[in-house]
Amino acid sequence: MGSAKWIAGFLGWAAFGPIGGLLGFLFGAYVDRNFDAVKTIFGTGEEADGTWQRTTGSRGYTPGEQRNSFMVSLLVLSSAVIKADGKVTQQELNHVREFIRQNFGDNAVDEAMRVLEGLNRQNVDLYSVGGQIADNMNYSQRLQLFHYLAQIAMADGDFSKSEKDVLDTISVAIRLIRSDAQSVISMYYREADSAYKILEISPDATDEEVKSAYRRMAMKNHPDKVATLGPEVQKAAAEKFRKIQEAYETIKKERGMN
Repeated sequence: MGSAKWIAGFLGWAAFGPIGGLLGFLFGAYVDRNFDAVKTIFGTGEEADGTWQRTTGSRGYTPGEQRNSFMVSLLVLSSAVIKADGKVTQQELNHVREFIRQNFGDNAVDEAMRVLEGLNRQNVDLYSVGGQIADNMNYSQRLQLFHYLAQIAMADGDFSKSEKDVLDTISVAIRLIRSDAQSVISMYYREADSAYKILEISPDATDEEVKSAYRRMAMKNHPDKVATLGPEVQKAAAEKFRKIQEAYETIKKERGMN
């Protein structure tokens, strides 16, 4: 089976544009020789009778296609975050590896990490890649993707300024609202006013504004909004939800709020 057909069949929207170009360049010949292994990573979306099924979802993609595209996007953008500080640490690689294992199984890990290794040798145009992601992935999914990237930056215990700068660029490229992006970054890149940044408010906000901000953030970041991406992504969304709750409790304690 030709690599062009594989890219179209397995990567969905990621096949067209800069992401497909990156992966096609890296794995065009490899894919033709290892069709079964590739199916393990991405799945075909093909039903038992050989037909293709599409149900209502993000941009009209099936849940399986959404999960596959989320994974491809994560691999591509992870390479930019991992390389941001000039070093590739085992902790960062292990964080990506664990995501793949939890979402696609043990058999997918080696091949997907090989994709990441290849991406780590390439220069990724974040604005081109980010634009493609923004055009095809809904906002809640992009926000969760960004949360994963922030976790990767913190995986080695050293969230550097260079990693923060790359994340800032990615947030613009995938068209996140600035306050949303800063909220996620502040969950890991700790500063004196991090709790306030997580809730997207300033330290001079009134108590009522704090309560209102918490309700707004809790609704916007509820794990149900990424349910189509699978239970493990939903679990990670719950972790982000918990950090929002922690930030609220921190502010309440500081202020003596009820």
